[in-house]
Amino acid sequence: MKQFPLKLVSRRMLAPTVGHYVFLRDDGEPLDYIPGQFIQVHFQYADGTATKRSYSLANIHDHALGAGETVEIAVSYVAGGAATALFEGMGDGDLVQASGPFGRFCLNPADTNRRYLLIATGTGVTPYRAMLPQLEALIRERGIEVVLLYGARSPVELLYGDDFRAFADRHPNFRFVPCFSRELPEQPHADVRHGYVQQFLEEFAPNADGDIAYLCGNPNMVDTCFEALKGYGLPVPQIRREKYVSSK
Repeated sequence: MKQFPLKLVSRRMLAPTVGHYVFLRDDGEPLDYIPGQFIQVHFQYADGTATKRSYSLANIHDHALGAGETVEIAVSYVAGGAATALFEGMGDGDLVQASGPFGRFCLNPADTNRRYLLIATGTGVTPYRAMLPQLEALIRERGIEVVLLYGARSPVELLYGDDFRAFADRHPNFRFVPCFSRELPEQPHADVRHGYVQQFLEEFAPNADGDIAYLCGNPNMVDTCFEALKGYGLPVPQIRREKYVSSK
């Protein structure tokens, strides 16, 4: 697949070690993607060896705009990491090479389920942010329910929390359940939980007849929840997963 240039438009910190980067595709072509897909950023190690990193698209807006639309990603900083050095060193207007989109971690138009259980840790929540416009349409058209269980250590590490809370406030069929393993907010919302996401699956009574689950993030969480959901009777095709592994 051919590479294309992305030009940095802006960046902001989402958490102490996660940046939100906004790029424009710089060759005049649109990036036609499905929410849940990812791009790969290509660069070189110090010795000149070519390498690449994958980043889920975090765009929340309608991607029918075609050329000139922004490309948004969340980048986890890893101490001593080559990709971290690349991104931390970028300034507005700088270019990076990318390819894609890739991946099948997307909502399936053929689904007839009553509810989506979206489960994530860390930057694994990024694809769900991109899915919000689709989920909004499905809530309106099919009356589906959505539960987003999202694990973080502390409130400052909760990525896009304001976006998900605002969406939940507008849509009673969407529940946003942040699960904090270490530190709770000072005035927690009623849906905030203290612990790991896998501890709270039981509360939402996963059901093979009505549920499709998505798992994204830490491989241990993905594996644990995958086994738990199978234990509740969900067949494997109703459990869709993507693992995020931090690499240097």
